[in-house]
Amino acid sequence: MARQDLTKTQKELNTMKANFGDVVPRRDFEMEEKRNKELFEMVESLKTDFEEIRKEYDTLLQVHMTIVRDRDEFYNELQEIQRTSTPRPNWSKCEDVISGGQERWQFLSEGKSSDQLVDVLLEEIGSGLLQERETFQGLGSTEDIPEFLRSGGFVRNKKLSKKEVVDIIKDVWKERMAEDQKEKTSTLAQFFLNYLKKRFGDASAMDWSYTIFENVKLFHSSEVMKQFHDVLTGKVEENVYVGQRELVSYLLKELNNSDIQNEGNLTLEQFSTVLKNAFPLKTDEQIQELLELAKVQLEGIPQDVIHYRLLFTEDELGASGPFIHKLWDQAQNEKQAYLLELETELGPNKVAEITPEQLRQALMSIDPSLDEQTLDSYVSQAFQTPIAELEPDCVQEEEVLLARLQNAAIKRMGPRELEPGS
Repeated sequence: MARQDLTKTQKELNTMKANFGDVVPRRDFEMEEKRNKELFEMVESLKTDFEEIRKEYDTLLQVHMTIVRDRDEFYNELQEIQRTSTPRPNWSKCEDVISGGQERWQFLSEGKSSDQLVDVLLEEIGSGLLQERETFQGLGSTEDIPEFLRSGGFVRNKKLSKKEVVDIIKDVWKERMAEDQKEKTSTLAQFFLNYLKKRFGDASAMDWSYTIFENVKLFHSSEVMKQFHDVLTGKVEENVYVGQRELVSYLLKELNNSDIQNEGNLTLEQFSTVLKNAFPLKTDEQIQELLELAKVQLEGIPQDVIHYRLLFTEDELGASGPFIHKLWDQAQNEKQAYLLELETELGPNKVAEITPEQLRQALMSIDPSLDEQTLDSYVSQAFQTPIAELEPDCVQEEEVLLARLQNAAIKRMGPRELEPGS
C-alpha cells in the first residue's frame, strides 16, 4: 500500500510539475497585471495626444500654406505697385494756387487721403471756372432730358455760392417733406422744377435749375449737394434720403422723451439705455461705437454727461457730425447684411427668375416681423410696379431685384427668429 501511495504521489507530482512548472506566483501576476494596465492607459493617452497634435499640425500646415500663398500674392502686388507707382505728390504746392493760401488749404486738406485731395482740387478748379461762365448751353427738349433741364437755348449762370445752393436745396427738401404723402405723385425732379417756377418765376426757373444742377454735380464733397444730386438723377431712391432723416428724427425724439428736465443733457448711462431701447436689433459693439463717437464729437465736455442735442447740429453747409454719419453707416451695413440674407434665402443662382410670391416668402422667412404694408412696399420697390398692378406670374431676375432693393429704403423690422408667443 505504501508503494502504491508513493507511485500515485509521484505521478501527481510529475503532473503538477508538468502543468505548473512555468506558472508565476499570484502576487507576481497581480503586480505585472497592474503594471500592464498602467502602461496600457499611458499608451492610450499618448495616442490621444498624438492625434490632437497631428490635427493641430495639419491645421498649422494649411495656415502656413495659406500665408505663403498670400505672401507671394502680396509680394507680386508690391512688385507691380513699385513698378507702376509714381512718387507721392507734394500737396503743399497747392497752397500757392488755392484761393485763401496756406490757411485755407490746410483747412481743406486736413484728414483727407490723396484721392480725396484730388477731388478737393477738382472742386476748387471747377468752382473757379463755374463762376467765370456767363451762360450754359441747354441740353435740349427731348423726352430723355430731365424736365428740370429741358431747354434748347442758352440759360444764364446765376453764379451762386455753395452756401446759397445749400440753402435752396434745404428749402426744397423742407417743402418736399411737408407734402402730403398721399398726394406725392410727382418725382423729385418734377417737384424741383415746380418749386423753382413758384419761387423765381417761369421765365428764370431754368436759369436757377441749371446753375444749381451744375453746382451739385461738381461739389460732391458737400453732403447736402451729393445727396440731392444722387436722388435728383435717380441714382438713389428718394425714400433713402427720407429714411435717413426719419432715423435721425426718431432718435432725437427718443432722447427728448428721456430728458425729463428738457435741458438737452443725459448721463452716459441714460444715453446708452436710450440707444439700446431705440435700436433693439443693434449689437453691443454697435452701441459702443455710437457712444465712442458721441464722446469724440463732444470732446471738452465732461464725459459723464452727454449734451445730446449738440450731436444733431449741422455746419453752415448742412453737413452732419461724426455721430450721425456713424448712425447712417451702421444702417447701411445692416441693410447690406439684410440683403445678403435675402440673397441666400432666394438661392445662389442670381439669374433665376423670381415671382412676387417667392420674394414675399423669402422676406417673411428672414424677417417674420414684417407687416403686410411694409412687405407690399418692399415687393413693389423690387419689381418697380405698384402692388395693385403687380401680376402673380410676373417674373424678374434675382440680381435685378437685389440691385433695386439696394437703392431702396429697406431695413430689418425684427429678429429672424421670433420669441414663442410673439
